[in-house]
Amino acid sequence: MLTLKQIYDSPEAIIAGLQKKHFANAEETIRRVMAIDAERKAAQQKKDAASAEMNKISKSIGALMAQGKRDEANAAKAQTGELKQAIGTYEQEMDAKEQELTALLLTIPNVPYAIVPEGASAEDNLAVTIGNWPNRPMIDAIAKDGAVALKNWDAATDEAIAAERIAQSEKLPHWELAKKYNLIDFDLGVKISGAGFPVYIGQGARLQRALINFFLAEANKAGYTEIMPPTVVNAASGYGTGQLPDKEGQMYHCEVDDLYLIPTAEVPVTNLYRDVIIDEDKLPIKNCAYTECFRREAGSYGKDVRGLNRLHEFSKIEIVRIDTPEHSDASHKEMLAHVEGLLKKLELPYRILRLSGGDMSFTAALCYDFEVYSEAQHRWLEVSSTSNFDTYQANRLKCRYRRTEDKKVTLCHTLNGSALALPRIVAALLENNQTEEGIRIPAALQPYFGADMIR
Repeated sequence: MLTLKQIYDSPEAIIAGLQKKHFANAEETIRRVMAIDAERKAAQQKKDAASAEMNKISKSIGALMAQGKRDEANAAKAQTGELKQAIGTYEQEMDAKEQELTALLLTIPNVPYAIVPEGASAEDNLAVTIGNWPNRPMIDAIAKDGAVALKNWDAATDEAIAAERIAQSEKLPHWELAKKYNLIDFDLGVKISGAGFPVYIGQGARLQRALINFFLAEANKAGYTEIMPPTVVNAASGYGTGQLPDKEGQMYHCEVDDLYLIPTAEVPVTNLYRDVIIDEDKLPIKNCAYTECFRREAGSYGKDVRGLNRLHEFSKIEIVRIDTPEHSDASHKEMLAHVEGLLKKLELPYRILRLSGGDMSFTAALCYDFEVYSEAQHRWLEVSSTSNFDTYQANRLKCRYRRTEDKKVTLCHTLNGSALALPRIVAALLENNQTEEGIRIPAALQPYFGADMIR
């Protein structure tokens, strides 16, 4: 949630940032925030004035009684009664304005950093890195210019390379490979739960477990403390990290208990620090967590959601950092390097995208997506979003730190990233590593899987 100080310090910059994120009625909303706050302050001033007057009159009553001025004392008592009633009215007005102000602030997204590219959709995202991919002109363009918008992506080159690879050996999509090697049963999932809830079997289940253990081990090596949080959270936790009210329709809600199934471990892990003041020397805090994640994905259909491409329940390892404003950029870069390192070790073709304003999440100030290439589907699959939220989540959470130098308490920065989400990683591993003998397991994963091939 934006702070009032941010809004008052630079309202025009805030409005411009919200427009960059394609937030409707940005100027009108910010002006309304300031107007409601002015009304709240006016009620506060009236209350303070009435309180001061009541205290002044109350002190005079004893002296009037001592002087035998009973009628004047009674009149003063009556006046304090009227002032007390007025104070109550002003307090109610203040509370109403405070609630109205908070409700409005909760609807306003975070403001993107200056480095975030302009754009309304994913086509305006910038490709900033390509890895584990054959040499081609796009790599040279990125090295020269720093980034290339996806709308200018050399799709023909992609298609030519993919076509050449597919021609060399028949490439099956992962849902056919899953059936061929008895790894995943999508029909059983439909029988038990519904579409989007696959059942992993035998080597498929072992591959899931191997990836989970590999990702957790790598996070541990990078200094992340593992957390095993609940997979249901209360509404306060959803509001704290910004899933509520923005994404309420995408979350599974247990109405009787008013609890929500988590869409990501970001929610419970970041909420560990709700209403907490952290000493500066304890920062950055680095946590990781493996959880099942649940997303309704309302309205999703078609070939792009087939198989593992989009699920209602899936496994994911999340990395979360709590940091100082001065160090959060360095933390973000370290997180990006960590996720990239995982994809390098898995030997998957990948690209890193800096998201445009119109394609960013509600809460992020800066976000990079990682995508892996699926040779059988001939498309890029998102496997991670790694974001810096600045003070936006921390303000909702009241997550603060005490500075060592002057003991001042101020808001932290929060960051998180998928490291990694399993479904599309599994899809890409199966599709990109299929051979006539079976499916090759990358060397880094073999100690966790216990074999070098799926046969």
